[in-house]
Amino acid sequence: MTGPTPSTVTIRDVAQAAGVHVSTVSRALNPAKRGLISEEVLQVVEAAAQRLGYRPNRAASALRTGRTHTIGVLVPDITNPVFPPILQGIEASAAARGYFVFVANVADPALAPPIVERMLAQQVDGLVNAIARRDDPLLPYLARMGIHAVLVNRADESGQLPAVVSDDRLAMKLAVEHLLSLGHRRIAHLAGPQGVPTGVGRRQGFEQALRDHDLAPAGVVECESYSREAGRMAMRKLLAAPGRRPQALVCCNDLVALGAYDELRSQGLKVPQDMSVTGHNDMPLVDMVEPPLTTIRLPHRELGWRAAEMLFDEIEGRSLSASTVVLRPELVVRASTQAPAAPPARGRAGSGQ
Repeated sequence: MTGPTPSTVTIRDVAQAAGVHVSTVSRALNPAKRGLISEEVLQVVEAAAQRLGYRPNRAASALRTGRTHTIGVLVPDITNPVFPPILQGIEASAAARGYFVFVANVADPALAPPIVERMLAQQVDGLVNAIARRDDPLLPYLARMGIHAVLVNRADESGQLPAVVSDDRLAMKLAVEHLLSLGHRRIAHLAGPQGVPTGVGRRQGFEQALRDHDLAPAGVVECESYSREAGRMAMRKLLAAPGRRPQALVCCNDLVALGAYDELRSQGLKVPQDMSVTGHNDMPLVDMVEPPLTTIRLPHRELGWRAAEMLFDEIEGRSLSASTVVLRPELVVRASTQAPAAPPARGRAGSGQ
């Protein structure tokens, strides 16, 4: 007589094989309740489940609990190195609770509503949103639909949804203070898109940091996107502006800074000899470009983990109100910044120079 096939194995079969009660198996295989079971019993149950090929019946569980144990994540550009560590943090939190994560790459904001509709059709228990723009109509829509949602790397200026962000204003202050300490006074900014909260926050932080020292920007150019090509185009526009060339440049992210490198190089200018440059994010490999990039390091994995934890608090009814968690960035100094070059000495009268 053959035993049950993996597709028909139930927790009763696992309980019988492990020699324990069905309720013990239920707790042992539930990430939220496995702490109630001794480690010895857990090992016996897990070994029996693996031996029999047991797979949880998610459909039955959803009918019983009203939850599918899935969450959705919306990101604006999966190729941007910022988002993989954020996703890692989200998935680590989800895995600890037995949740599965659906990830959608939303390159065009106009695609967000139909993508959210499809996720809702899959009956996700909640959403982590990394695509929110300023005054985004998607946010009140999520609120009307009653879907549990948390923002990550995006602040909700309306206060409707909880969010986990890095301190953009402090990040810009760290970059500006570093350049000022080197002796720079003409400092420009390649700003992020002003339709995105991070773009606005970083620009405001940059301008405030200069005002604190009674200085004005040596130029501000808005980038069309957080991309290398957008950085190159913005750098070209900045260099073409009338007036003295900036001594230093604060970029809204590392990809934009690399684009600035490209344009400076194409115009025969060197970093940092002709212009110091700072980035933002400390994405992988920026320590290996030439010169290695001075930048702002963000706790990306923690951003994702905290956002997921907040979402699960919402799902489980433990959240009292929408709140914003702000994580602290840090400055990483490398070779792309140095003291400004000394102005050329004037020739003596009658020297012919």
